[in-house]
Amino acid sequence: GDLSLAQGSVLSGQRVLRRLLTNLNDYIWQPQYGSGLGGFVGQPVSAAQIAAVIRSQIFKEATVARSPEPVIQVSSNGPSGVYVQISYTETTSGQPQVLTFSLPTQSSP
Repeated sequence: GDLSLAQGSVLSGQRVLRRLLTNLNDYIWQPQYGSGLGGFVGQPVSAAQIAAVIRSQIFKEATVARSPEPVIQVSSNGPSGVYVQISYTETTSGQPQVLTFSLPTQSSP
């Protein structure tokens, strides 16, 4: 069987998530690509810092509409990490999208 390629809102979510979790200098063809959220694992960081990093990167993806402005919520997920929810409008469809993920605050042994 063939592999199916992501399209529309699924592709948009994948692109945003890839940008947020890619560390700077990890993508050799574009060293300034990525926000490096994964680098926060095991580091003391506040919800405000995580939200600021996301906000600085979110509009670099063409699939994220500038208006209405995305809503970024970062909350504690207990000792295991933080929970992130990003609500944004996809540019091509004009449909609202919600992207959620957890970010561990402790590295694995």
